[in-house]
Amino acid sequence: MITQEKRLGKNPRISILDIQIDVLTRKETVSLVEQYVKTKTPLHLMGVNADKINESSKNGLLKEIVNKCGIINADGASVVLASKWLKQPLPERVAGIDLMQDLVALSEEKKYSIYLLGAKENVVKKTASVLKDKYPNLNIVGLHNGYFGKEQWEDISNILKKVNPDFIFVGITSPTKEYLIEYLQSRNINSVFMGVGGSFDVISGNIPRAPLWMQNFNLEWFFRVLQEPRRLFKRYFLGNNIFIKNIIKEKIKMK
Repeated sequence: MITQEKRLGKNPRISILDIQIDVLTRKETVSLVEQYVKTKTPLHLMGVNADKINESSKNGLLKEIVNKCGIINADGASVVLASKWLKQPLPERVAGIDLMQDLVALSEEKKYSIYLLGAKENVVKKTASVLKDKYPNLNIVGLHNGYFGKEQWEDISNILKKVNPDFIFVGITSPTKEYLIEYLQSRNINSVFMGVGGSFDVISGNIPRAPLWMQNFNLEWFFRVLQEPRRLFKRYFLGNNIFIKNIIKEKIKMK
């Protein structure tokens, strides 16, 4: 059974294709997340894009996990554009990698501890090294690669209980990432969990990030497709078409 997380914020929420999304800016999200840290209230900090919404429409368990999260951000330009077209506008895209680095900076400033979980061993170690160079007083209490099976989830849980971090950044593919976080929360690990997708690869320098001008024109997704066309073409081109089709149906239904 999926337990609804406690919501500390009083911000409104909208619904797009049966997925709840918080009306929050990036700055407002950081401020709200800190309330969870200060009160040691468990939080699955969720970011949704068109692909996550598409997958949730086919996967009831994933949808349930997403909608129970205490904070759900729009991590996709298409989601923000859809919200405006549906007359329930979201203020901005809250990009996961930017939000992660905001929370890392906050952790150095306020002496919160972090744990890095995911990616290949060399990538997660390099990520820790890069973050320590940028934030010398950052307290990284541990790291672990993302290459382990479900039979090792209890071991991971025991490690995290021992170090008790304020933030756990999880760089593992969906929906395994969501299932793992749900399991770890059920083991009474009251941290802020944040799925960060491929952020470790970008921070470590393993994969370049789109130039700023592409980010500003909401073309970061296109840059990623150019990097990994075989893996991402179907997700973005076909997936976006499905998302647009469903948004049009939603608009008609509203009328």
